[in-house]
Formats: sequence, C-alpha cells, structure tokens
Amino acid sequence: MLRPWSPLALVLSVTAGCGGPPGPSESAGQIQSLDRSSYANPATPGAQVSFLHAGDPAGRRVIFVHGTPGEARGWADFLLNPKPGFEYIAVDRPGFGDSGPDGAVPSIPAQAAALEPLLVKRNGEWPILVGHSLGGPIVAQMALDYRGKVGALVIVAGSLDPGLERIHWAQPIGNWSLVSKLLPRAYRNANQELMALKPDLERLSPRLAALKCGIQIVHGTQDELVPYANVPFMQENLRSAILAVATLTGRNHFLPWTSRDEIEAAILRAATMEATCQ
Repeated sequence: MLRPWSPLALVLSVTAGCGGPPGPSESAGQIQSLDRSSYANPATPGAQVSFLHAGDPAGRRVIFVHGTPGEARGWADFLLNPKPGFEYIAVDRPGFGDSGPDGAVPSIPAQAAALEPLLVKRNGEWPILVGHSLGGPIVAQMALDYRGKVGALVIVAGSLDPGLERIHWAQPIGNWSLVSKLLPRAYRNANQELMALKPDLERLSPRLAALKCGIQIVHGTQDELVPYANVPFMQENLRSAILAVATLTGRNHFLPWTSRDEIEAAILRAATMEATCQ
C-alpha cells in the first residue's frame, strides 16, 4: 500500500493548510442526528464498540467498516439515505471514534472479533459487509473466521495484497514517543495499524482461496494509496468466490465520498447473492 498520505503526513498537511481527504457531503447537524449505540467488545475486556445505525431495524443488515484512520461518521452519506428494506450500521473500529480502547488494536483478527456481535440473521439473511481500504481485509477476515454468519462482501479500495505493503519513511518517526504524543489519537493509532499490517495480510492470504463467498470489488484505477494492483491479487487468490469487479476509471482512493452510487449498486448486487460465505 503506497501512502503519500501517511498518518504523520496527514497531520502536517492539515496543519499547513493543504487539507486532508474528503468526507461526507451531509451537514454536521444531519450527521449528529444519527442514532448511536454500543456494546462490550468481546476481544478487548473493558472496551466498548460504538456504532451508528439507520434504516429498517427489521431489515437485512449492511455493516460498513472504515479504513485507517477513520470513523463511523465517514459513512454518513449512506446512513442518511438507506435503501428500503435494509438496516445500515457503521462502526467505529476499536481505537477510533467513540470505540475503545484509547490505544491502537493493530490486529486484523482482533478487529474482526470485535465486530462479530453485529452479525445478526434477519429473515433468513446474514449481513452484507462493506469494507473500505484496511476495512477490506477486516471484512475478509470476518467471513473466514465466522463462516456461515456473513452473507456477502463488498470490498471498496481494499488493501489485501501483502506484496504491495510498504512502510512510509515518516511512519517510524510517528512511532517515536515524543512525536506520537503530538499526534491526534486517530493518526497515532492508524500509524500503528499500518506498521503491523503486512504480517497480518501474509497470514490472511493463504486462507483466501478457501473462501466461498459472493464478493463485489469496487476499486479506482488512480488509487495512489491502495493501488489497483490489489484487484488482480484478489481475483487470483479469491478463486473459490463468486467475484464481480467494478473498475472505476480515473477514480482515487476516497470512493465512499466520491462514488456512493457505485458502492450502493454493489451492495444491491451483493444482496442478490443467495449463498452465505463458507
């Protein structure tokens, strides 16, 4: 994963007035109106997992998992416009937003375990998981670790290829004690997640071939943070899955805020896949 927008670079660019990545188009007041709930994190005693929810409480769940850094509010455009018959849930992953702990949880399996309580069957259908960026390998991990409890996956600009992982020169500096204390919590924790990502992907990769699942892939060709080369990696390694790829020509990494229509279309396609992930 190439990261000109490393956590440390993000902080420095914002401080310099260059701005960071885009965000939801909905107003702060509308986002604030979303319902929020929480539950005890089964993977981290004493910590809570916080999430936003909207739509039909009796409908099929769609669970949105953000990348790093990130938070549930990043999916506000989706939650404020839910599709009929669906319940939309966006989580603050452990270490971000309103979810504990305060420090990082730099483990894909631990992140997946924290979200397992949200896997609820409705009307015979298990949830559709939507993972953006680092959320991509997290939802794949969930489908493997909790087989039979995930309906389908939508992987948006997902970083699954360990061979593409690179440590940005600024990242070790971000872990220095004096520098780390100056970073906002989200960037500090994101940096630790990214530093630990490659070994987790190396452990995940050999398992992908066994995943029998309906998977929608949405990826931009001009993604400089998570290169499009992740797509052929997924096509090669997810060989037991039913794959469909939406290639967004000229689009970058920030698809949840620039390509909502395409992601929603992928969710609806995933909903037509009757097979549960096995």
